[in-house]
Amino acid sequence: MPYADSDGTSLYYERHGAGPAILFVHGSGGHHAAWWQQVAALREEFTVVTLDLRGFGKSDSSMPEFDGQDFPGDVVAVLDAEDLTDVMLVGQSIGSVAALRAGLLRPERVSSVVLGHSLGGISHPELKELAAADRAEAVKLPVIDRLLTKPFQTARADLTFLFQQMGTFNVARMQDLRNLDTDGPSLEEIGASGVKVAFLAGEKDAVLGVKTVTRAHELLPGSHLEIVPGAPHSMYWETPEPYNAAVARLRRTLTAPKEAV
Repeated sequence: MPYADSDGTSLYYERHGAGPAILFVHGSGGHHAAWWQQVAALREEFTVVTLDLRGFGKSDSSMPEFDGQDFPGDVVAVLDAEDLTDVMLVGQSIGSVAALRAGLLRPERVSSVVLGHSLGGISHPELKELAAADRAEAVKLPVIDRLLTKPFQTARADLTFLFQQMGTFNVARMQDLRNLDTDGPSLEEIGASGVKVAFLAGEKDAVLGVKTVTRAHELLPGSHLEIVPGAPHSMYWETPEPYNAAVARLRRTLTAPKEAV
């Protein structure tokens, strides 16, 4: 599988299938292989691209420290390496922040960004306050309970264990990504870019509440909102069928406008 160069940093990525392009951007505990249930389900209809941000998976992890501000450039490097256009970027949790910034950096390549379980680092005082309140409640829970529901953990101990093992392949950690949230784009900047934005969240997300995501949707003109019933923060893992259906539905809908002939 190929590697892309991001200002001298080697980035591992994979490309599967054919059709309109979807590029998945993982969160703090993921990497390219975390999307196994998405690749298998979507590659018959779409071009599915997965990558490892620097410090994750098979990408270069040799740097002494990691700067989350570099992650959007990593996404852009893969877009450029594959010469992709009309791409839908799909982020997971804090990976959505990198996805949104990458989309704003390359609007000629990215037609839409799906913010999975995230506000994408949007700079807005009301949203910042709402998200902080949600996080204050989330930190009261064990990490695994923030990400997967208790019934799933009990019924699928095997997949819960594998989920936890995924993070052991990474050198970078959550604290390396946190500064991605600083100096985020404004609602006006997003609107002016022409990039379409969709918020995708789970009803049982213990990290970011449905009310907070809904408010972000209300504040961002032209945005889309998908709430999946019964789904947790790591919906892509625990409830892949409705997650994949939502992603496919958004990809069919959020496409670049056709140029006038």
